[in-house]
Amino acid sequence: MNFLKVFSAGILLLAASQAKSQKTEPKKSDNPAKCANIKEGKFLRANYPESIWYMTIKDNIQTEYFNNGKDFIKSTLVFVDDCNYKAIVLEKSDKNDPAQIGDVFNNKVVETQDNFLKVQTKIENSQFDVVYVKVK
Repeated sequence: MNFLKVFSAGILLLAASQAKSQKTEPKKSDNPAKCANIKEGKFLRANYPESIWYMTIKDNIQTEYFNNGKDFIKSTLVFVDDCNYKAIVLEKSDKNDPAQIGDVFNNKVVETQDNFLKVQTKIENSQFDVVYVKVK
């Protein structure tokens, strides 16, 4: 009989926690997107350790660091409007990196949520989305 009481209490607790979790709605994106969040700070990529890649932006200079910070790509940022900007590669440390000095990446902040920023990047005929996490 004691086992039945404990089992019943466990089932009741499980059902209550399930009901509570179903009421929790996923957090919605910022509306409008908080594009200014990209203008300064330190950023990581979702699911990338900082030792593989991180980026800083200050005074319209974007520096991406790779290989535990040993290699970098530095770009100047030109903002077209609040959410659209161009990154023009100024210098890089790894001569084998496919990015070339003078390359222009067209970027658009398409969505933000708290400290997450989804940025659409285009260069020549390629387009891809990157999710950044602003940590500072």
